Amino acid sequence: MTTTRSWWKTCLGLFFTALMLFPVYWILNVSLTKTSDLRKSPPNLLPLNPTLEGYVAAFGQQLPHLTTSLILGVATVILTLIIAAPAGYAMSLLRLPGRNTLGFILLVAQMIPAVVMAMGFYAIYLRLGMLNTLPGLVLANSTVAVPFAVLLFRAFMSGIPLELLQAAKLDGAGVWRTFTMIVLPISRNSILTVSLFAFLWSWSDFIFASTLNRSGDLIPITLGIYKYIGNNTTQWNAIMATAVIASIPAAVLLVIAQRYVAAGVTAGAVKD
Repeated sequence: MTTTRSWWKTCLGLFFTALMLFPVYWILNVSLTKTSDLRKSPPNLLPLNPTLEGYVAAFGQQLPHLTTSLILGVATVILTLIIAAPAGYAMSLLRLPGRNTLGFILLVAQMIPAVVMAMGFYAIYLRLGMLNTLPGLVLANSTVAVPFAVLLFRAFMSGIPLELLQAAKLDGAGVWRTFTMIVLPISRNSILTVSLFAFLWSWSDFIFASTLNRSGDLIPITLGIYKYIGNNTTQWNAIMATAVIASIPAAVLLVIAQRYVAAGVTAGAVKD
């Protein structure tokens, strides 16, 4: 009886997994299908005559946007780590006054919808002349990642034994040296987790990009796909190929860093 129940649960899980992943498969299928075959009814469930013309067109037309998204993602990760790591260290180990209030504010900040923040940034950037600039977009994306990063660093660093910090202090290490030489190396999993999420948030951002960088010379891939669909409604294999290419970096990073992410997210969840 137990074996039968497990078998049905497995089949049900596979069914729902296939159902959820079908749109992904269909994007891949269309990206490999010739434009002439896309007009057939009903459409082919398999790319019977696969072609790479969509990928050639996508690389030729969307490569600058992919490069922009890569630069944007890396810059967002760097800015997030520069702000969040010292903040998490100060809140968890230096016992600064008001740290609990600040933690609550950061938690509330994560609940603010991105569209509301985008409107605020638009009004500020309009006065500062930062609209349609890459640094402005990096700063906006960092505001989404920093609250999560600070809370994650705080949770992890709170579990670091105080004996390590006391030993470093006895050896003559100051606050900054203890942070760079002791705390940061121990916090590798949290650093990788924060870096991954910050990069993915920046890579997949559309609201900030469409609001703050609509007419910029350097636009990310999400906005590039949006404009590509609006300007090109006939070459669907190129559009889908662009979507596949844009999904690859995120998928690769998740596969490579998944064990570090699991350790980083659960860090500080259980304390003695």
